[in-house]
Amino acid sequence: MGAIIGIDLGTTNSCMAVVQNGKPVVIPNMLGQRLTPSVVRLDREGQAVVGEQALRYRSSDPRNTITGIKRLIGRRYNEVADIVSSLPYQVTLGPNNLAVVRSHGRSYTSQMVSAMILKFLKISAEKHLGQEVTQAVITIPAYFGERQRHATKEAGEIAGLEVLRILNEPTAAAFAYGAGEKKDETLAVLDLGGGTFDVSVVQVGEGVAEVRAIAGDGFLGGDDFDERIVEWIIQQLWSEAGVQLPEDPAGMEEIRTAATRAKCELSERHEVEIDISHLPTVSGERANFRPVLTRTKFEEICEELFERLADPCRHALEDSGLKMETGGRLTCFGDVLNRVILVGGASRMPRVAETAKLTFGMEPRRSINPDEAIALGAGIQAGVLGGEVKDILLLDVTSASLSVETVDGKCVLLLSRNTHIPTRKTEVFSTSEDNQTSVEAHIVQGESLLAIDNRTLGRLVLDGVSPAPQGIPQIEVTLDIDANGILRVGVKDLGTGKEEKQTIRPSTGLTKEDLWELRLSLPSIGTT
Repeated sequence: MGAIIGIDLGTTNSCMAVVQNGKPVVIPNMLGQRLTPSVVRLDREGQAVVGEQALRYRSSDPRNTITGIKRLIGRRYNEVADIVSSLPYQVTLGPNNLAVVRSHGRSYTSQMVSAMILKFLKISAEKHLGQEVTQAVITIPAYFGERQRHATKEAGEIAGLEVLRILNEPTAAAFAYGAGEKKDETLAVLDLGGGTFDVSVVQVGEGVAEVRAIAGDGFLGGDDFDERIVEWIIQQLWSEAGVQLPEDPAGMEEIRTAATRAKCELSERHEVEIDISHLPTVSGERANFRPVLTRTKFEEICEELFERLADPCRHALEDSGLKMETGGRLTCFGDVLNRVILVGGASRMPRVAETAKLTFGMEPRRSINPDEAIALGAGIQAGVLGGEVKDILLLDVTSASLSVETVDGKCVLLLSRNTHIPTRKTEVFSTSEDNQTSVEAHIVQGESLLAIDNRTLGRLVLDGVSPAPQGIPQIEVTLDIDANGILRVGVKDLGTGKEEKQTIRPSTGLTKEDLWELRLSLPSIGTT
């Protein structure tokens, strides 16, 4: 059996790790880089290059250079409509209402694009380790719903990987910070990556890591801060230099690249000069304009984004039971919050640390490279599954509540958010009409009391119910969630013993046969 690796499949960058001599180490890609840009460039023949090679095409061929695919994975088109307009490549409505990417007249699902990144990482790991890699642990944002979890797992399978575990990113970071080795600690992990923000409260002790609560924002990440700088640059070009930016995707990508660089530099400096002298004026002459962005101005134009960091922190605190004591300490049933940890590349922004300190009452730590912490934790989990790491048990939780819709459109809660997994819950229902011979279990995910306001995960129909007056038949509905957060539903007529079972595959619509065909049709990945 080949090596089991841990993969942080990130919005901006991806990273992988493996346990060697009892310790997790980062696996460099075939270019020797510890981080791989999560970028895919597709050519006219349908072939792909991934990572740094693909990133070089971001300005010259933005329509066929796919970035930020993690924001689309497993999402319906209407869920991402607000961000589609800002993307340089084409995103359209695909099968099962999912968002798909169009390039050179071909359609690519988010699973396919993600699989190209994973395939590149797989090939890189095999070259570095000198052995076949067929199994992996892949991390995801903690708040990811069922459809996104399934889509991520499908991407791994298309890439030729058996995904042994889908692991929440903040939980992986807690592993990297020694959660499995410490005793009696409570950690708050804040993960601000390129496209997402996660918060988890984790209690550890005697080799057990128990997640108490998770919260997050699926549309808040470093990319959003970049876009605010882009808007500011365009405004400055017009107000100070009289330059009207042409409708040019390549020009916009140049500005985005400059914006990203400025954001990163402002984490270390108080002001930065942005070089955009390549942009033409309307007359075709080059604009000689280098606006200076200060950290104060940056935080001002991003104020609304920074404010959005606080809500998930508060939700995680409330759901975990942590409360502020006199003297400023956070406690949970007598356990003191010991550490606040920052991970994810965008967590380097000073204002993120300030928000964490204000919310949790202590200085946050960032002693491990925030771009690598999640991959290192995934590598530890891979080591646990492979037997290289002993005596660590993870108790993770659900990201959102799961309910069954009743005839009046209301929800009957079966599993509340932050329930430990794996878990199983059974509830008995009955018919709403006389002589009803069929029942439907409509499973929804979300916190609303009305089913219509929540997200449909699946519908399971049971036929052959014995005719009887309403309220007499006993219909048992069971929800079963495994360690990966994958949901299985069962509906059983206790009178006849007849039952139906289904693994919920929320609207990705892919069968095992489909996944195999996609694996065979996956474009070859450029490796030079």
